[in-house]
Amino acid sequence: MNSLPIERKVAVISALVEGTSIRSVERMTGVHRDTIMRLLISVGDRCAWLLNEKMRHVRSRLLQVDEIWTFVAKKEKRLVGNDNHREMGDQYVFIALDAESKLVPSFYIGKRTTETAQYFMADLQSRLAHRVQLTTDGFVPYLRAVEDNFGMDVDYAMLIKMFSGNEAGRERYSPSDIVRVVPTPISGNPELRYISTSYIERQNLTIRMALRRFTRLTNAFSKKLSNLKAALALHFAHYNFCRIHQTLRCTPAMAAGISDRLWGLEELIV
Repeated sequence: MNSLPIERKVAVISALVEGTSIRSVERMTGVHRDTIMRLLISVGDRCAWLLNEKMRHVRSRLLQVDEIWTFVAKKEKRLVGNDNHREMGDQYVFIALDAESKLVPSFYIGKRTTETAQYFMADLQSRLAHRVQLTTDGFVPYLRAVEDNFGMDVDYAMLIKMFSGNEAGRERYSPSDIVRVVPTPISGNPELRYISTSYIERQNLTIRMALRRFTRLTNAFSKKLSNLKAALALHFAHYNFCRIHQTLRCTPAMAAGISDRLWGLEELIV
């Protein structure tokens, strides 16, 4: 990896952030897949450090939170006694999105549990500059996690969706019909018109399009949790600092006032 010229590193990382698989990048660039993985881990570690340093005192007004599912090594139902149940099987990425700047100030990877919700909300709260309006889905552990980490210093609401439960004849990953959406204020004074998870749900699509290991019904899954974490750190660093948002006409970091310029991929690598 150290012998690769910067131009080839940029070519590899550029392909990865566009949703290309490891073996496809290997065929396109002539760089061995083991070298690609070592480069991904190295750049991912740098991106994780970058996000941790830059995502501070974020001046958001409206935040939306959701989780996106994936798995590591094998799906949860395939785990056996000797497997590492914490690092293998189903994993959820908890993500916060600024509804106005489209910035992702915080994300956390883990099981869909109360413990993970607590860690995620603690990290999110530590990155905010002032009081926000926060909307989550109906995942019950958010209630305690928000209360423990924000206290009364938040305008918090849940958007609870009710489904028909009629899945007969539907394709495997096609959800039931939504029959009712209930905006539910929890604490503070959230404005009804801003109780929404539409932008964060659209962000989930961006992740599945830009990260090959999130593509469903393929063999392009993460083999190790460390690989998943590196890929996500690279994705969100690229998304926040290097990718011009089609609606904003600038990067989310620029829209949020965290950066005053468009970053190049070389800055994530060097």
